[in-house]
Amino acid sequence: MNLIMFDIDGTLTASDVMDGECFVQAVQDVFGFADVSSDWSLYRHCSDSGVLDELFQTRLGRSPLPEEIAEVQAHFVNLMEVSIAAQPLKAIPGAKELLEVLLAESHVAISLASGAWECSARLKLRSAGLDFPQIPGAFADDAHAREDFMQASFQRVAQRHGREEFDSRVYIGDGVWDVRASRNLGFGFIGIGREPARVQRLRDEGASVIFPDFTQKDAFQAALVEARGQART
Repeated sequence: MNLIMFDIDGTLTASDVMDGECFVQAVQDVFGFADVSSDWSLYRHCSDSGVLDELFQTRLGRSPLPEEIAEVQAHFVNLMEVSIAAQPLKAIPGAKELLEVLLAESHVAISLASGAWECSARLKLRSAGLDFPQIPGAFADDAHAREDFMQASFQRVAQRHGREEFDSRVYIGDGVWDVRASRNLGFGFIGIGREPARVQRLRDEGASVIFPDFTQKDAFQAALVEARGQART
C-alpha cells in the first residue's frame, strides 16, 4: 500500500493568501502585534502554532498560554468565516476528482499534514468542497515543526490501515518547507505551483516535478509512480 500525504493551503485549496491575511489580522486584533509578516519562509516553523510561538517569544519573551491560543484561534476562524462568506474558497482544479479517485483505490492510503490549526483547516476544506472527514490528518495543533506533524499524520493513517509501514510515501505540497520536510523524512515529493516565482523557489529547493494543479491526470499519476521510487522507507 502506498501513502500519499497532502498539504492543504495552496495545494488542495486556493486559500494561502486569505489565510495569511486573516492570521496577521487576528494576532494584531487579539494581542496588538503590529508589523507581522505573512511571508512564512521568514519563520523557523511554517505553521500557525509555530509562528504564534515565535511572535510571542520575540515580542513577549514567552510562549502563549492555552487560553491565549484558544482566543486567537476563535478570532482567526471568525475572520475567515467573514471572508469566505464574501468570497467562497475554491479548490485547486482537479483536487476533488483526484481525492475521490485515490479514496477508491485499495492500494493507496491518503492523509493530510497541514501547518494550519485543525479548526481553520477543516473550515477551508469545507468551503472549497473538499469535506472528506474520513481522511486522517495532523495539524499545527499537534506540533510546530512540519516534520513532526507529518510524522503524526503518518502514524494516524498507518493506524487507520493497520500498518506499521507503507510501500512508499509521497508528500504533495506548495512550499519550500514542504520540500525540506519531505527530504528530511524520506518522502518522495510533488510540488504544486502556478506562479513562476513559486515554481522557481520550489525548483531551487530541489523539487524536480511541479504541476500547476491536478488536471493533468495521466501525467500526475505517472509523477506519483516516479515519486514513489524516490521515497525512503
